[in-house]
Amino acid sequence: MARKIVDRIPEEQVQKDLEKYRQRAIELGATDARIITADDVIIDERVIAKCVYPKCPGYGTNANCPPYAMTPDEARKLVNNFQYGILAKLEVRPEHTSGQEAVEKNLSNPYRVKMSEIIAKLEAEAFYDGYHLAVGFGSGSCKMLFCPNNDCLVLTPGKGCPHRLKARSPMEAVGMDVYRMATRAGWDIYPIGDSTQPSEVPYGLRVGLVLIY
Repeated sequence: MARKIVDRIPEEQVQKDLEKYRQRAIELGATDARIITADDVIIDERVIAKCVYPKCPGYGTNANCPPYAMTPDEARKLVNNFQYGILAKLEVRPEHTSGQEAVEKNLSNPYRVKMSEIIAKLEAEAFYDGYHLAVGFGSGSCKMLFCPNNDCLVLTPGKGCPHRLKARSPMEAVGMDVYRMATRAGWDIYPIGDSTQPSEVPYGLRVGLVLIY
């Protein structure tokens, strides 16, 4: 049952709910999840530069990636209006995230889709608990995940997103430094590129965030 909206949710209730969402993320399939504060969200313009140099396949193809996603300055202003969030991770088998076969066959996409589903469900549950401004950020271009063979309808005037309940901007698309945030959360994370071999890393990570309150 949905809770009624109140002007200010008591801190004791907020903390209880945050722990519930943290556990819920794991129930939904996350490898781990942490309660973080807004100060733990690191935004850096250099992250956007990595979307452009070398240019990501998702750049300019959908409304949730640069140059259409909110800018780092806009993201900072958004984050500054929150106190807490849930940061979730999903470990990816190394052979599904590194090596030529993984890249060519997009073997990490199911993990990205799973993280998108986890974030969307957490955001929705927080909404119905009275956190009506909760907002989520996923992992990876929504175009590549949900509409790989179609143009993004949101970029067409008068059209809406057919996957609006689960398609979100990836954290990196708004300038969030996922590597440093994961490290700050106490998680091991490795730089994985096209030349990385599965034997060189224990796993890859998909990371998502829901700003709650």
